[in-house]
Amino acid sequence: MKPWAPGEIVVDPNGPEPLYSQVARQIGAAIEDGRLPNGARLDNELDLAARLHLSRPTIRQAIQSLVNQGLLVRKRGVGTQVVRTKVARPLRLSSLFDDLSELGDKPESVVLVNRIEPAGDDAIEHLETPGLTHVRRLKRVRSTGGEPLAIMNNYLPDGLIAPADDELRDQGLYQLLRSAGVRLHAAQQNVGARQATEEDAELLDEEPGAALLTMRRTTYDDSGKVVEYGWHVYRASRYSFNLSLTNNV
Repeated sequence: MKPWAPGEIVVDPNGPEPLYSQVARQIGAAIEDGRLPNGARLDNELDLAARLHLSRPTIRQAIQSLVNQGLLVRKRGVGTQVVRTKVARPLRLSSLFDDLSELGDKPESVVLVNRIEPAGDDAIEHLETPGLTHVRRLKRVRSTGGEPLAIMNNYLPDGLIAPADDELRDQGLYQLLRSAGVRLHAAQQNVGARQATEEDAELLDEEPGAALLTMRRTTYDDSGKVVEYGWHVYRASRYSFNLSLTNNV
């Protein structure tokens, strides 16, 4: 596949789609199909504007929309770079601990697993790190108001953080990562549903077969590396996911 060049962008000034959106859509497509690989640098706004015969504010708005989607990052002294090729929309990078605290609740956690273990194929795949030998494995039950709400499972690359059990009880995972200097940038998240197993039911005070919400999230730092993979289940009777949708046309 030949390298991407800004000259490939074609804009229609008379079309119904805003100019910045046309530019952002075509750059985003080049990122998604690999013509603009992870780490690639874009020309500066002035050069892009001159090449495309557009105004600088139009180019700035196009780039900002891709930054908001997690596809680009601005770095002082470096410029604008492709960060990931997978993230396609902005996500709120918060933990359940953060969300409950903002609502005024007092989150409580029971730490079931907090250990270093050999990295299996599943962990290596989800952390996107070939050659990884060990991972930190976490498993916690998160409660609020004395009632269990979720079972939280996580893989982290070994050496990223080494939290004690009391830290995991008192703080959210993202708080611990940020405190360690990890700059969280973007995430890919999938939400689904399944029925509770006997283990789920016992930990969540539900009946076997009860409806549970599921969430899988891969979180990236500002260099594009995976810093955390989580797979969690939530009591559907106590928890829901809310998404805000906007019309960009």
